[in-house]
Amino acid sequence: MLAETQYVAGDGLRKVARVVLLDPADRILLLHGHEPDDPADDWWFTPGGGLEGEESREEAALRELAEETGITEVELGPVLWRRRCSFPFAGRRWDQDEWYYLARTTQTATAATALTELERCSVAGARWWTCQELARARETVYPTRLAELLRTLLDEGPPAGPVTLDTEIV
Repeated sequence: MLAETQYVAGDGLRKVARVVLLDPADRILLLHGHEPDDPADDWWFTPGGGLEGEESREEAALRELAEETGITEVELGPVLWRRRCSFPFAGRRWDQDEWYYLARTTQTATAATALTELERCSVAGARWWTCQELARARETVYPTRLAELLRTLLDEGPPAGPVTLDTEIV
């Protein structure tokens, strides 16, 4: 998710790879995060995080997924969406360029295996969501249109090329 040693592009945006992980029942895996000092300030988000060193976005997506969920048996697919976002977290502002990869797995048990110190203080767990549950959710979910995006993905399949989502600034 967040670490201080991660790659930042020349435009100042942190390069991030995220994973839209689906199980055989087409449920999506989301992580439950919160402000380190305020568990009541919480949200749900896809696994993923910043690139480290010279790794590719694909390598970062698979590494982050393994670290945050323990899931390593995945088939990484195409980039579905791209999004720029900016948000306050843990006392600073994060400006990110996020790429969302489709992945499928039959491995549904999760166990965080290599969280950073910041992640240990701010990630409360993981949950598999159906599209219907996500559409009815009252909790905050990022990206904010995830239920709609997932429904389109399940109905129509992956887009021909990555879809650029609206910039989200919190």
